[in-house]
Amino acid sequence: MSPKEQRNELLAAHLVEQLKQRHYDAIYCATSDEAVSAIVDMIPDGSSVTWGGSMTIRDMGLTKALHEKNNIEVWDRDLAPNREAAQEIYHNAFSADYYLSSVNAISEDGLIVNIDGNGNRVAAITFGPKHVILVVGLNKVAQNLDAAIARARSVAAPINAARFADLKSPCKTDGVCHNCKSIDCLCNYIQIMRNSRPAGRHTVVLVGEDLGF
Repeated sequence: MSPKEQRNELLAAHLVEQLKQRHYDAIYCATSDEAVSAIVDMIPDGSSVTWGGSMTIRDMGLTKALHEKNNIEVWDRDLAPNREAAQEIYHNAFSADYYLSSVNAISEDGLIVNIDGNGNRVAAITFGPKHVILVVGLNKVAQNLDAAIARARSVAAPINAARFADLKSPCKTDGVCHNCKSIDCLCNYIQIMRNSRPAGRHTVVLVGEDLGF
């Protein structure tokens, strides 16, 4: 076991304990492949499944694996033929059995931070879907809440802004958070999750890899 792998296991064990104290279900997977397999197994036949705008779950192959799983209903906004159809999936997410997302940052004591431009992702994480599965690479761990918020706004937001050709937020221009009031701001909604309610509604799957941004 390499020093990094050893540190990841120790950090993950600490985070799992912190998250369980906050009424989350939580597990650690050393690799993306292990995480994909574990998450697919969590979702029973007959379930409806959808997800937010996470690059983590797409890049690790989770969305592909869910499309290949038999006997579940997948609502995939990436396949929507137009904006109106995608909006319908956004609204349908609130009645889904399982909603999948990543997070923008997590503190060492288990506080989860997300930022959102439109609010659909943080809204669904907060309320609606029966189960929420959050997939988190250990690269997103920050020392405390202030550091987690800083990571979300100064790391995740500028990189996310660069993905969209039509956005003109200041952070896209120079990679720096300006605490802006731009119409294209991606930090309109900042969510801090202290606990899971009802207990166990949220499952956090920690992964010992750098995933997302």
